[in-house]
Amino acid sequence: MGEIGIGLVGYKFMGRAHSNGYRQVSHFFDVDPKPRMVAIAGRNEAAVSHAAEQLGWEGYETDYRRLIERKDIGLIDVSTPGDSHYDVVMAAIAAGKHVLCEKPLANSLEQARVMMTAAQVAGVVNMINFNYRRVPAVVLARKLIEEGRIGEIRHFRAVYLQDWILDPSFPLVWRLKKELAGSGALGDIAAHIVDLSRYLLGDEIVSVTGSLSTFIKQRPVEVTSGGGAGLEATSGTEYGEVTVDDSAHFLAKFAGGATGTFEVTRLAPGRRNHNQFEINGSKGTIVFDLERLNELEVYFVDDPGDVQGFRKILVTDGPHPYVGAWWPGGHIIGWEHTFAHVIRDLLEGIRTGVNPAPSFADGYRCQAVLDAVERSSASGAWETPVSV
Repeated sequence: MGEIGIGLVGYKFMGRAHSNGYRQVSHFFDVDPKPRMVAIAGRNEAAVSHAAEQLGWEGYETDYRRLIERKDIGLIDVSTPGDSHYDVVMAAIAAGKHVLCEKPLANSLEQARVMMTAAQVAGVVNMINFNYRRVPAVVLARKLIEEGRIGEIRHFRAVYLQDWILDPSFPLVWRLKKELAGSGALGDIAAHIVDLSRYLLGDEIVSVTGSLSTFIKQRPVEVTSGGGAGLEATSGTEYGEVTVDDSAHFLAKFAGGATGTFEVTRLAPGRRNHNQFEINGSKGTIVFDLERLNELEVYFVDDPGDVQGFRKILVTDGPHPYVGAWWPGGHIIGWEHTFAHVIRDLLEGIRTGVNPAPSFADGYRCQAVLDAVERSSASGAWETPVSV
């Protein structure tokens, strides 16, 4: 196929991570087509032009519509706040472009359904960036489960804890506004562990009960400093309402009979990015912690009693997924490598015409669980995720 032109919408945190993935992927993996970093889009011309130069893009646009119209772009990457996902994705699909979209897919379940259906009808390759599916240790965990190594799955428990908005003087950024973000910790980080549960167990969540909490209800209005990227609070007299959740807790029932517990918060002191899951089966247990990304802990019931206990696997050797393309065994990889893995699989999907998982359909199913948690928080009852 040769190469495919990439158009990226958004240039901040996720835009930088995606850009690094496009820069690196063809240097370490044999990909066809190879990505050509054609242009990046953002509304602030000074900021987006600087980002294009710094991140390695050939050019830039100040309107995503012009990006989508370009003949030299075949893939649109949407790395913007949730309120713009629907408009950008739908325009890209209408133009026949393949699409990679950040999670969650949309700010509402109905928008997610429309986006999924439109992509299916148009026949464009579509993918959601749940990058933790591409951590080699997580892929190994799924392999052990599929092979029956830990037996019948009974319990899935996961936490995703952060502390970046712990300070009450932290400003009212877009992630704290429902009209822009859709939800708070629920959509931002619970989406990741819900997707991981579906990926690892190969099973669907059929019922949830939970609650959402907002502890810091007002914050200083966001002011962008003259430097461009920095944020500072106002003099302390102007505050705005936080309209999303700070934390979410919920129980889940899986179709296959397993139970699940999920907890997320962005107010856990000392927890910078603590994404951890434990899976208990009839024959063993698997434990993963993102802050120890290259390791997987396993326990097997049938180990001899005198050596029975948790063992640590360093997932860095050639037989392990993805890592053979990087460094010799024992030379660890990092969070940024997962984006190259996502892009590697996306390019393969474009070559074959097959959506790589997680597709928009996976994004919809995850969003249906988040929607059910929101409904449960309001009703106090068990709620069922809406199927397509």
